[in-house]
Amino acid sequence: METKKFTRKEIAERDTKAETVFVIANKVYDVTKFVDDHPGGHEILVNTAGKDASEQFEDVGHSLDAKELMKKYYIGELVDQDKRHNVDRNVNWNLPPVSEESANGFLTSWKFPAALGLLLTLLYTYLF
Repeated sequence: METKKFTRKEIAERDTKAETVFVIANKVYDVTKFVDDHPGGHEILVNTAGKDASEQFEDVGHSLDAKELMKKYYIGELVDQDKRHNVDRNVNWNLPPVSEESANGFLTSWKFPAALGLLLTLLYTYLF
């Protein structure tokens, strides 16, 4: 089955509550049937209808469930000349593994702030 292609001009013409269509990451979604069920309210979807909502969608930080639900409303993608390069804004929150040597170091343990606090207390007492 071939993917239906849309131009940005075609999407801009479909910006009413009766037909709520927008673009996210160069993919076109028709959320007309979802407008009243959207947890954030229908205004958000209606206000982005006919536009590229990629940035707004990512800024909100939708859950994996929401991203999975989007597949249900996918109707096509933009024609190649209307596609925009999207920066992958996924953040990897996993920290690199810490070696045992550095994990037990003086600067990374509780001892450093305690020694610094003691030193500053003595310095303050001596000066004032």
